[in-house]
Amino acid sequence: MTGDLNDQHALVTGAGQGIGEAIARQLLARGARVTVLGRRPQPLQQLVDEHPDRCHMVLADIANAAEVKAAFAQAVAAQGAIHILVNNAGQALSSPFLKLDDQHWQSMLAVNLTGTMLCIQQVLPAMVEAGGGRIVNVASTAGLTGYAYVAAYCAAKHGVIGLTRSLALEFAQKGITVNAVCPGYTETEIVTTSIERVVAKTGRTPEQAMAEFVKNNPQGRLVQPQQVADAVLWLCGQGAGAVTGQAIAVAGGEVM
Repeated sequence: MTGDLNDQHALVTGAGQGIGEAIARQLLARGARVTVLGRRPQPLQQLVDEHPDRCHMVLADIANAAEVKAAFAQAVAAQGAIHILVNNAGQALSSPFLKLDDQHWQSMLAVNLTGTMLCIQQVLPAMVEAGGGRIVNVASTAGLTGYAYVAAYCAAKHGVIGLTRSLALEFAQKGITVNAVCPGYTETEIVTTSIERVVAKTGRTPEQAMAEFVKNNPQGRLVQPQQVADAVLWLCGQGAGAVTGQAIAVAGGEVM
């Protein structure tokens, strides 16, 4: 790996596992100073222990405005102005729409959409002043198309895509790019839990449940976290300076 991000400070939300951890590791491998943000310290500690000179931990619930503000202030105090923001933290819950309650709806919007907005608000003023920056929102193919039984999640992720496109236009002449990466079903804890839930509720075998998750992926397999991280890393680099307002599917060729 080259050290082309040596002078950059990147903050990654939801960095304790899965896609977020893979992104943080890629950024560290490219020489960036990385702040990992999560709700609990334990999942983040290994990254900090492995890179004590360049990896710092901050804790926050991204749906809580006061906690987000405090966490970003701590990150800047520890490692300087933030040049790269990767909004990866998110949550997926399923429910038939007729059983969807207000709490479910609000929680999906809060974590997946409002949290993204709150984090972006914390970095944009300094990026504007500096004359540049990179914002990458990890959305989902659920932001590009609809899926049954996850209406609230789809609505939130569609909102993330709309936010991405709007901000890309608003800040296009400020040297700031705003893009989204949209993974298909990825081999993460969220998908593993979903498969276990399908098995428990339907009596299908794990293999049968998995087949349902990959049936729309022409490659016939789950996306790997590292593959999503590679797309994010490219958008953070100089070579993607003319790419903004895009929602890039990492989904094995699934047609949106």
